[in-house]
Amino acid sequence: MIPASDALKVGLLGYGYAGATFHAPLIRSVEGLELGRFASRSREKVLERFPDAVIHDDPAAVIHDPEVDLVVVATPNHTHFPLAEAALRAGKHVVVDKPFTLDLAEARALIALAEDAGCQLTVFHNRRWDSDFRSVRKAIDAGLVGDATHLEIHFDRFRPQVRDRWREGDGPGAGVWFDLGPHLVDHALLLMGLPDRVTASLAMQREGARSPDWAHVVLAFGTKRAVLHASMLVAGGVPRFIVHGTGGSAVKLGMDVQESQLLAGMAPGAPGWGEDGDPLVLYDAQGNASRLPAEPGDQREFYRLVGEAVQGRAANPVPPIQSLAVMAVIEAAERSAAEGRSVALPLTEAERTAWMVSRA
Repeated sequence: MIPASDALKVGLLGYGYAGATFHAPLIRSVEGLELGRFASRSREKVLERFPDAVIHDDPAAVIHDPEVDLVVVATPNHTHFPLAEAALRAGKHVVVDKPFTLDLAEARALIALAEDAGCQLTVFHNRRWDSDFRSVRKAIDAGLVGDATHLEIHFDRFRPQVRDRWREGDGPGAGVWFDLGPHLVDHALLLMGLPDRVTASLAMQREGARSPDWAHVVLAFGTKRAVLHASMLVAGGVPRFIVHGTGGSAVKLGMDVQESQLLAGMAPGAPGWGEDGDPLVLYDAQGNASRLPAEPGDQREFYRLVGEAVQGRAANPVPPIQSLAVMAVIEAAERSAAEGRSVALPLTEAERTAWMVSRA
């Protein structure tokens, strides 16, 4: 247990959906982290949960606050780079909500700046600690499907009405591929490695859509494939994960429950937190099905490890090179969809080597 006097002081930029639903409750639930500084125009909303909070309209006030050790950027996507850059130049450790940045050039610049500043920089790939992903990863690592040759991941929602919010607007970083795509890509890279080529199709299917609300992306790893799909018009009936391999198949139908628990007001770590009653279904070579209990999810682990990394007691839970690889796929998919062709992964040999080292 870290004494309260040694707690890392956290400043949160943004208190919209991501900040209020995920970051704030998860940070508050982790011993050794103290959330007391906010940059938000939703003053009353912040004070409802954090009555002693210091709230600023200007993110710069939090970034340059000498009491803040760690800055969390949970603002609209197009602001991730300038705010993270300002925080790193101020000597702060930084967590950036996904997507890391809008493009590879910005991601590379932030990584270089963090290295020069000697600061921890990480991206909020919280769904590495989801029950569905953890269950599938455990099965693959245990060889329960043999050599995995086909991976299919869906992150779908049913929201037929376009809402008036920046995520569904026509500005930079808007649309389902920038919103849900980073989670899909991060999972695929962790399970399958770096792809050779990316082939993508993006579409606007809802009436009044201003940015893509449907994304279908295929990653090629030699003869192996990963299919990533996100849509805003899926009411149900689609498994979250499908894995086929040389020894069998695995299917995870249901999605992790932590987001719904947070929306319902459950405190992270409360009884039942992250428990997933939907099993992982395994099919053997004869097609016989067996069921394994799902691994529990716990996104608190992300912030626990961030705190340990800042204190020098653990490795960065999401090394920047891994987030750079995610952005390489995001960017390649955008280019593929625009040009109607497959695109090679735009990483240098040095970046590929660094990614492999980070996974060792």
